[in-house]
Amino acid sequence: MKRILVAVDIQNDFVDGALGSAEATAIVPAAAEKIRGFEGDIFVTLDTHFDNYLETSEGRYLPVPHCIKGTEGHRLNSEIAAALENKNAVLVEKYTFGSTKLPELIEKTAKGEELMIELIGLCTDICVVSNALILKAAFPEAEISVDPSCCAGVTPELHEAALKTMASCQIKTGGKG
Repeated sequence: MKRILVAVDIQNDFVDGALGSAEATAIVPAAAEKIRGFEGDIFVTLDTHFDNYLETSEGRYLPVPHCIKGTEGHRLNSEIAAALENKNAVLVEKYTFGSTKLPELIEKTAKGEELMIELIGLCTDICVVSNALILKAAFPEAEISVDPSCCAGVTPELHEAALKTMASCQIKTGGKG
C-alpha cells in the first residue's frame, strides 16, 4: 500500500496574508504535526499566480491578488516548511483550484501499488475539494480521505459544506487516512 499525503496550499497568503483567516491559522499546528508524523510520500500544492492576476478569470471573480509567484504570500507557511524538512516531498505549482498534474505525479510515484491518499490544507471549499475530486476521478478504487482538523474553509459553514460534498463522492472525511 502506497501512502500519499497531499498538503494543499498552506501558503502565507491563505494562512495570515491576503486571504488568511483565524480558522486557517488555527489548523497550522495540526497540519504541521501530521506532516512530521507522516510515513510516505508527500505532495505539496502551491497556488501560483502572476502579476497579471487581476486580468485572469479568477482575478475577475476574486479581485484580491494572492500567491503571486516570488512574493512572501506565495511561500509556504514557515511552520509547514519546517515540518517538510527531511521529508520526501514534491512541490506542485498549480494555476487554478485543482492540479491536473497531481494524479500523473502520484501515479509515477505509486508504480502500480494500491493507493491510500489523504488531503489536508486550504481552503476546504475551493482547492481541497477540487483536488480531492480530481484524485477520486483519477483513482476511483483508491482510499481517499480528508482530515477536517487539518483543513479550513473560507468560512466554517463552507468548510462543513465541502466535507459533505466530498463524503457524497465517497471521500472519507473523518481524518482516518
